[in-house]
Amino acid sequence: MSVRRDLPDLLVVGAGPAGLATAIRGRQRGLSVQVLEAAPEPSSKDGARDGKDKACGEGLMPDALERLAQLGVTLDAGPSMPFRGIRYLDEDPGAATPGSVATGFFPETVGRGVRRTVLHRALLDRAGELGVPIAWGQRVRSLDCGLSGQDVEARVTAGEGGAFRGRTLVAADGLHSRLRALAGMKPRRREVRAPRYGVRRHFRLRPWADVVEVYWQRDCEAYVTPVGAEEVGVAFLWRGESTDFDRLLPRFPRLAARLEGAEVCSRDRGAGAFRQCPATVVRGRVALAGDAAGYLDPITGEGLAVAFHLAFALVDAVEQDRLKAYAAAHRRLHRLPDALTSLLLAVELRPRLRRRMIRALAADPGLFS
Repeated sequence: MSVRRDLPDLLVVGAGPAGLATAIRGRQRGLSVQVLEAAPEPSSKDGARDGKDKACGEGLMPDALERLAQLGVTLDAGPSMPFRGIRYLDEDPGAATPGSVATGFFPETVGRGVRRTVLHRALLDRAGELGVPIAWGQRVRSLDCGLSGQDVEARVTAGEGGAFRGRTLVAADGLHSRLRALAGMKPRRREVRAPRYGVRRHFRLRPWADVVEVYWQRDCEAYVTPVGAEEVGVAFLWRGESTDFDRLLPRFPRLAARLEGAEVCSRDRGAGAFRQCPATVVRGRVALAGDAAGYLDPITGEGLAVAFHLAFALVDAVEQDRLKAYAAAHRRLHRLPDALTSLLLAVELRPRLRRRMIRALAADPGLFS
């Protein structure tokens, strides 16, 4: 087995948004970086490099855009659309007339809807500008966590087999992280009423609103995000049995009427089950990042913003050689988003409370904003 002798400060496993943001921030701070990705290098038929796709609502909140700007990442490589806030629409199937509508606007700024492929390509381009090496097709099969305080080692299956070593390993391989399990940081078991899942589809259609719309009913929500001048993304989140996009759409008659006759311009992509909460995010010289570091639910749309904040905190901790400081920062950064997520999930289960909340927000738009 061959072993890499050049030891990077950061050995990042996973070339998604969280992993690339960590690698980019590391290079900005003068750290040496190596990224490993199990998938082959993304490309498109016309020869232009395309980013990895994923089931995602694709709305970047203002603080996510601020972090991307600090990373030097621009979204000029493909279509995107600004949005000014969030609109909740109550979809009560038992009501004779459409339910309440509440709209809240971001103070003094905007969010942006962008296809995940466009965001990923922008991150890849920025990583390339900074000289971040990415080894594609490298699936980690075993791991030495550096529990004795020594360097970490990730053994991979690509080619004839080999190993990559580094001073700190960042596991950024997604919601159902293999690295998290290999490092012995499995999610805590929690009883939940029913698991939550998501599915996403795009339509060739001029956006009809400059906000992200959330159509809400019991056990299911529909999210509509403008992602281009002639394209909208529609994502469903639901609780319970496995189903698909076409079975869910009729539950939202106002949205179904909007989409009637529109051209479908992407393949459906699903995700779940959500709620993955490891007891710790640091073990030895291994640190979890992005969705691998814990995820309750995408109901608030803050997943990428939190991931980018964590990337900055993790690089700070590596610079100081104090990974415990990252664990503390993780708890602090997750506290408010997790509290809001838990609140909205509780409301989602109670139609009467949901209707009261939307009516209250509609009556006081300033509170919503």
